[in-house]
Amino acid sequence: MSTSSFTPVSSGTLAALDLLQVSVDGAVAHIRLNRPAKRNALSDPLIQQLHTAFVNLPQAVGAVVLSGEGEHFCAGLDLSELVERDVIGGVLHSRMWHAAFDQVQFGRVPVIAVLHGAVVGGGLELAAACHVRVAEASAYFGLPEGQRGLFVGGGGSARIPRLIGVARMSDMMLTGRVIDAEQGVQAGLAQYLVPDGEGLAHGIALARRIATNAPMSNFAVMHALPRIADQSQSEGLFTESLMAAVAESTPDAQERLRAFLDKRAGKVLKG
Repeated sequence: MSTSSFTPVSSGTLAALDLLQVSVDGAVAHIRLNRPAKRNALSDPLIQQLHTAFVNLPQAVGAVVLSGEGEHFCAGLDLSELVERDVIGGVLHSRMWHAAFDQVQFGRVPVIAVLHGAVVGGGLELAAACHVRVAEASAYFGLPEGQRGLFVGGGGSARIPRLIGVARMSDMMLTGRVIDAEQGVQAGLAQYLVPDGEGLAHGIALARRIATNAPMSNFAVMHALPRIADQSQSEGLFTESLMAAVAESTPDAQERLRAFLDKRAGKVLKG
């Protein structure tokens, strides 16, 4: 599946984001990091544009595919822009990243990341904020902050251990170990592994499927599920009851249930 059916956004806020390529086809938006000469390194302007893009998604969009232009998904923090900051400046800089990546994880619609080449440092933090990750065979994962005298500041310490565990993340940061695509899928950094060049088609197909779900169901998975995982079992079960009641009471859910009972609903897709 190609992106030929996607139409670039030509007006409004999204069209002015020069460090991103934003296009839409029906219920799916494709947001592509567009700094290939810098391996899509995350500069402050790019972080701010990511925030803006996810806040201003068209209302008709039900899922987003996030990818990187060129040979890499994202090589992390743009070190050429790294400047000396005092403590409060460093905290505020990190919080700017948090705000942007929170819009990815806790925005309005699910996000599918298509990963190839470098998925390193801040690039891995960005990927971890997405809900589904498709890795091409060329993808490799690393957290080189330890070797550079840094610490993750884009939410990686909160998100990545939930995917692969504290011990494996500690190993990556302390030793500089790089994990290839197959190892990454086995560890939990991605859910799908596809040949090089096939990631975008796979990601778009997943996005189209996800966009057909009931919006409240998708919202519950994005917003309630990770919070329930952080709660005690008794609190989580109560939160689950509330979310289940909200989801099943929507007109959309009730119509889907009637369609299923009347044998009008489509078959569940496998794979």
